Amino acid sequence: MTGTPPPPPATLPHPSPTTPAGAPRPGGDGPRPVLSVRDLRISFPSEAGPVEAVRGVSFDLLPGRTLGIVGESGSGKSATATGVMGLLPPSARLDGQVLLNGRDLVGLRDRELSRVRGRKIGMVFQDPLSALTPIFSVGRLLSDALRVHQDLSRAAARERAVELLDLVGIPDPRNRARSFPHEFSGGMRQRVVIALAVANRPAVLVADEPTTALDVTVQAQILEVLRTAQAETGAALLLITHDLGVVAGYADEVAVMYAGRIVEQAGVRELYRRPAMPYTARLLAAVPTVDAGERRPLLPIGGEPPSLVDLPGGCPFAPRCALAVDACRTQEPPLRPIAGHGTVACVRADDIAAGTLDPVTGPTAAHEQPGDAVDIRPAPEPAAPGAAPGTAPGEVLLRVDNLVRTFPMTRGALLKRRVGTVHAVNGVSFDLRAGETLGLVGESGSGKTTTLLEIMGLRRPEGGRIEVAGTDTADLRSAARIRELRGTLRIVMQDPLGALDPRLPVSQLLAEPLQAIGRPRKEIRARVFELLRLVGLDASAADRFPAALSGGQRQRIGIARALAVEPKLLVLDEPVSALDVSVQAGVINLLAGLQRQLGLAYLIVAHDLAVVRYVADRVAVMYLGRIVESGATESVFADPRHPYTRALLSAVPVPDPERQRGRERIVLDGELPGTPGVFGAPGVSAVPGSPGRAPAAPVGCVFVDRCPLHRTLGPELRARCRDEHPGTTPVPGRADHRFACHAG
Repeated sequence: MTGTPPPPPATLPHPSPTTPAGAPRPGGDGPRPVLSVRDLRISFPSEAGPVEAVRGVSFDLLPGRTLGIVGESGSGKSATATGVMGLLPPSARLDGQVLLNGRDLVGLRDRELSRVRGRKIGMVFQDPLSALTPIFSVGRLLSDALRVHQDLSRAAARERAVELLDLVGIPDPRNRARSFPHEFSGGMRQRVVIALAVANRPAVLVADEPTTALDVTVQAQILEVLRTAQAETGAALLLITHDLGVVAGYADEVAVMYAGRIVEQAGVRELYRRPAMPYTARLLAAVPTVDAGERRPLLPIGGEPPSLVDLPGGCPFAPRCALAVDACRTQEPPLRPIAGHGTVACVRADDIAAGTLDPVTGPTAAHEQPGDAVDIRPAPEPAAPGAAPGTAPGEVLLRVDNLVRTFPMTRGALLKRRVGTVHAVNGVSFDLRAGETLGLVGESGSGKTTTLLEIMGLRRPEGGRIEVAGTDTADLRSAARIRELRGTLRIVMQDPLGALDPRLPVSQLLAEPLQAIGRPRKEIRARVFELLRLVGLDASAADRFPAALSGGQRQRIGIARALAVEPKLLVLDEPVSALDVSVQAGVINLLAGLQRQLGLAYLIVAHDLAVVRYVADRVAVMYLGRIVESGATESVFADPRHPYTRALLSAVPVPDPERQRGRERIVLDGELPGTPGVFGAPGVSAVPGSPGRAPAAPVGCVFVDRCPLHRTLGPELRARCRDEHPGTTPVPGRADHRFACHAG
């Protein structure tokens, strides 16, 4: 069943004023913190010396409240969470206090901590599959967690386990309690982890990146489940995430971490409206938003976070800060209160809070002094010498017509038999012209990546037609012609570390494609340094190995490698999904600059719709192998016509508390159907005569079982949705914007 919950009030519940951790509360009244962290310090041994991962972190967590901790990778967020839980490795050193209802957990033996974990404090881990024991059913896992801390019989624990599965939204909880973790989707496994965390009604929940790598629709479901679980138990929530939109929608207070310490902490409304720390402001300036139509240049944070081994004196952010002065480089500023805001570790925080200094652009117009302003706008990406668009404007580089790809479903260990068919791509059509970007969006399992692989295969498709640069891939016979087309069409993978050979330096990684097409050695060497300049890297990177590069640098090398043979079309498979928000902004700006310089066409697959809105000219929304809506990006995002598109867009968090909490949200219940093991659903058809199998999939709309609009229709139109596949309909006045819905 699907549903559209009523939008929450536009006004926010105002958090109590943020005070420095440990400071007495005004008048001594108000709720007492359920969790107090005092001067927490965590270090790990390394060959270069101790890594000071957490350096003097302090905060209070009140009952029923949510504190969000944000920051780049390596800032100490997850180390803080594991330190609070007592889950650090034996080699780690932990100092400070972790007071849970007044009891210090630091120094307790593991047996004593085991009585606290799960009972008084629960944790939702980032990777649910590794957090669940694979040899036990989910019902057994839950009942064991209950019986460890409560005096319950087996029958009572099993019954309570079913209730917990029902609480977190697992369909048919009594039967699914007998399933094993590998039989659940990623979103359902995360629901089970939340059920485990709240099973004993703990006073504190710690959620470490609970929605990372999940589709936006599943992310919205998980956050609603987490909110329900928190309301059910009354627990305080420590939410650790890199997604500033999630924090804007769910946190009461926010702590921003950098180089192992908190550099700003304030109420969510104050922090997003007027950040007083330049690092916080730059994080927010780097985020593309799904509901902002203008394509302003994103502002990546230059440089890299500092090494936490033997940190130099001064503010750790000073080398990357456009507002740094001499005082910033001599002594690390303490975290101090700012009137009407919160606490900030910045020597210029008073000027920022007073409005005389903008944390992103520098002095405001009314207070500008000669020489004070610092231009932090991203510099144009350098063009390769002699580079020029190699394709006539508007030329069709890729045409896909009625593409079909199916996969057999089999059962049996030794004697496999076919029991069904997965329709991964089912009648997909689009074209892509020189100089434009087409974004394919949709949940995991919708057929996006399969479409890319069919295009990159350069072979006769199972059904339909694929043309690359005017050549039908079904007619390719010559190895030379295939090699030529592979130079026209290149791919940038999602995981740059997995796509680059770790045994080769950057110079050889970039030279390989050129060697494969027979370029002279002297020309190859010149082209390698040309490519490094093109993607904004220094020539010194040529001698480094992938492991010595940051995530953003590795992705730039992946882009440079794809550009080595001067392609006309780049296929981008989730090119920024594994990057921090600041690094992501730099890569997005790079791609935009390369497209302008080289006349490239991009076919991009991404689950982050805010990124797609920023980079794509046109967008195609896929569901279960079909395109359900397509058109110019701004038209589709501003006026979505298909219920699935509306649900996708409403699920994307916006990094603004007022807008995020006032938006209408359409939370889709259940998982995307058609996965292996699901029969009689759109996307999967059963083999006729297969014993015990459901009938073939319905021939109507593929979205009908999850559609929030379907249940509001009259009987005649509902039957039509079930029995008749909807054709595409143009939006009046916008012929390029089309959608497939009977009720549109």
